[in-house]
Amino acid sequence: MKDRPGHDRRYAIDARKLEAELGWKPAETFESGIRKTVAWYLANPEWVAHVQSGAYREWVGKQYADAPA
Repeated sequence: MKDRPGHDRRYAIDARKLEAELGWKPAETFESGIRKTVAWYLANPEWVAHVQSGAYREWVGKQYADAPA
């Protein structure tokens, strides 16, 4: 990317080496993780509405108003 040379457009972890060398496996599959994520959003409509309203942008603006670019 032009603004961040060397950065990939996508971030993904290949955990095969972790599994092969350390015996580690993720606790969630993509399928189980996405189901839990969707269930959380459905169970928290107030949070979703707040984010969709754009109200958080005011907070972000206040927090980072004086931050260097």
